[in-house]
Amino acid sequence: MVKLIYTDSYIKRAKKFAALHPEIIPQYEKTLKLLEVNPYHPSLGLHKLKGKLKGLYSVSINIAYRICLDFIIDDSRIILIDVGNHDYIYR
Repeated sequence: MVKLIYTDSYIKRAKKFAALHPEIIPQYEKTLKLLEVNPYHPSLGLHKLKGKLKGLYSVSINIAYRICLDFIIDDSRIILIDVGNHDYIYR
């Protein structure tokens, strides 16, 4: 099992995301649980990001929303960076 690291900035962004999109909360929670148990599960769509987010990874909550993360498998931990839609995240 992988340890999820919730930074203060991520918690702030996640609260804002939840307030704006309460209908997504069950999917969001399911994504976090699955990420913790098996970050390579196909439904998460784990992939490296490019461009200005190069070096980070992303998993999908659904077709419109994702979680941006720093994926450190060596230490069996994942640092959560941001949550939002695919067009506007971590800016």
